[in-house]
Amino acid sequence: MAKTILILGACGQIGTELTLALRGIHGPEAVVASDIREGDSELMGSGPFEILDATDADAMEEVVVHYEVDEIYLMAAMLSATAEKFPDRAWNLNMNTLFNVLKLARENKISKIFWPSSIAVFGGTTPKEDTPQSTVMEPSTVYGISKQSGERWCAYYHRKFGVDVRSLRYPGLISWKTQPGGGTTDYAVEIFHEALKNGTYTSFLDRDTRLPMMYMDDAIRATIELMRADAEALSIRSSYNLQAMTFSPEELAEAIRREIPDFRIEYAPDFRQEIADSWPSRIDDSQAREDWGWQPEYDLQKTTATMLAELRAQAG
Repeated sequence: MAKTILILGACGQIGTELTLALRGIHGPEAVVASDIREGDSELMGSGPFEILDATDADAMEEVVVHYEVDEIYLMAAMLSATAEKFPDRAWNLNMNTLFNVLKLARENKISKIFWPSSIAVFGGTTPKEDTPQSTVMEPSTVYGISKQSGERWCAYYHRKFGVDVRSLRYPGLISWKTQPGGGTTDYAVEIFHEALKNGTYTSFLDRDTRLPMMYMDDAIRATIELMRADAEALSIRSSYNLQAMTFSPEELAEAIRREIPDFRIEYAPDFRQEIADSWPSRIDDSQAREDWGWQPEYDLQKTTATMLAELRAQAG
């Protein structure tokens, strides 16, 4: 019997593009999208959709049984900047949804899980350059604490119950298709919109704040490749480091100026600066490359040119 995939949080920045990509591979009916609200017209028109609160375990199980779901991609989460404002709600959403999905797998109601982690698991005591796969973490944000805890639960459920759960530590993600959703790296999306609209941007991170970043197409491809990999090849069951490019707001502005020479950037760091300062600059993802052949395709200039071209086309 063909497998059915359920996407939780399908209307978010990653979930939207992941849903469409998976439907392109497996067919529209094989991928059930769900979220607490409806998504954009492209998502809603591309296949089945359910209004579903991922913190509601009973409702989730009903959807799993109804569609005979085999795999779950848990993309529902409250991101770093928003989570600092609503810590209790963030912990509930980020942790209880994971427990709900792990429980379904433990009870053999689904066979495979994808759950995203983040560079937010790292903290101020983590080595900033070439951050190892296994290293000191000590996250300083609500989001990072929940992701680090989630990694340990994923590894535990795999070791104790044989649950096939797979995970990536996403860096900051850049996409033209959906608006960012409350993350510390959102400037790297906002800047393109403002460059085309106003020719200027005020960054909430300082000019030299270098962070690991990735174009969304690479992130989606990494997710799909990890889920396709043979289970025996995977040596990491907490979450894999993932790296594509590293840049600062000033370096991104310089890349934009190669396309828009008159573009100007100003700096007004806010509370997100402290979060960014606790994160690494560059990640060592050699384990992902060795285990399942990870290789990024987008560098800074290719990402910049693609973002500007796609946003111009979108605006007509």
